[in-house]
Amino acid sequence: MSGLIHLYIGDGKGKTTAAVGLSVRAAGRDKQVLFAQFLKSSFTGELGSLEKLGVRVIRSTLALGFTHQMNEETRARCKAEQRQILEKIRAALYGETREPGIGEPDLVVLDEALDAVNTGMLDEGDLRSLVETKAPALELVLTGRNPPLWLLDAADYVSEIKKIKHPYDRGIPARLGIER
Repeated sequence: MSGLIHLYIGDGKGKTTAAVGLSVRAAGRDKQVLFAQFLKSSFTGELGSLEKLGVRVIRSTLALGFTHQMNEETRARCKAEQRQILEKIRAALYGETREPGIGEPDLVVLDEALDAVNTGMLDEGDLRSLVETKAPALELVLTGRNPPLWLLDAADYVSEIKKIKHPYDRGIPARLGIER
């Protein structure tokens, strides 16, 4: 069976949640899951759950804020870290530095990869290379906004999550256990 490419896109709440749900399902069937987050550094409730299920998580460690608020130095640090995350993903996929006892992933989630590309924090060519050279059996999930046309064409699933209304628009911050 060939692995497929999933896109969870749009401006609505739920892209990461959908990717987490698929990760939970795969882990529940004893699949090896790698959940990589770009541009996110704060701990959220789903990460603790994923780790308890044996899902390997790779993510940012620097709390640098939103890219539109970064100065030149901070943007450079953020970009370097996103490249490091991509290198860790490549290592997990191609076995260069695979951790003992951890097999090749069956499912890889690239959470916020599209936003990392759209903000210039991740090179689109590097992301495209990863997508186009994935192992045939690998199930690959990407989340974010505004996917490039080549990725829409390559995807097998495209689910758009559209915001109609969101509490953040009324000044209500992310709540523990609900949005974070």
